[in-house]
Amino acid sequence: MNYSQMKDERLLAFYENVREQVVLDAGSRYRFAGDGVRAYADELREEMERRRLRFTPIDWHHR
Repeated sequence: MNYSQMKDERLLAFYENVREQVVLDAGSRYRFAGDGVRAYADELREEMERRRLRFTPIDWHHR
């Protein structure tokens, strides 16, 4: 997906939604944020880093 045309706020919101899901998954026996979601989040993170946006990184170790 091409994120270059997406507004900063939208990128941050999408990433935050994934981060929140990962946090929720940590307390559940079910996992909704799998490898595909992680790849999606990585793409968002790369674009946000390219733009030098400030964001809270996802802690994938607590999955």
